[in-house]
Amino acid sequence: MSGHGFHVHGPHDHEVEHAAHGGDDFSSKIAVMTAVLATVGALFGYMAGDTQNNAALYKNNAAIKKTEASNQWNYYQAKSNKQNLAELAMTLPGVDRERYKTEVERYKKEKNDIKGDAEMLEAASHEWDQKSEEQMHQHHRWAQAMTAEQIAISLAAITLLTRKKWLEYASYGVAGVGIALGVLAWLHF
Repeated sequence: MSGHGFHVHGPHDHEVEHAAHGGDDFSSKIAVMTAVLATVGALFGYMAGDTQNNAALYKNNAAIKKTEASNQWNYYQAKSNKQNLAELAMTLPGVDRERYKTEVERYKKEKNDIKGDAEMLEAASHEWDQKSEEQMHQHHRWAQAMTAEQIAISLAAITLLTRKKWLEYASYGVAGVGIALGVLAWLHF
């Protein structure tokens, strides 16, 4: 091309322009399919990351509740030790048995309250663990779906290069498997 408004095509320029604006329906169809699969794969990838983050958060909550429960059990053990000492003191000669008997009863009541708290915290820890496991299962489904979409995109690229119809169908098939896995993840299966 010159600066005087005169335009000369090189030997391949016409073919390149024709391919860019021309009617290659096969390539156009594969290009659109690839764009759709990339979008679906990105959504699956986002959901996989979200469920993985939730699983980690829930596992962290479970660990916190487990630690709180452990603290309560330690407190329970300390009260048991004090109760045991009070019971031992009741057997010693010359002590106020009623005073130690009252202490033993107080420690028994305190221990029951502490035990209830510890058991509630353990149950909460177990619930958070269950939620984490559910999220990890769902994460694996989303990751499988995303992987299938990525494989379908790779097959589409090979299809463009080889122009093989069977590869096009294989790409559609793998994409369908990915979408089915995405639906299973969405339905929590």
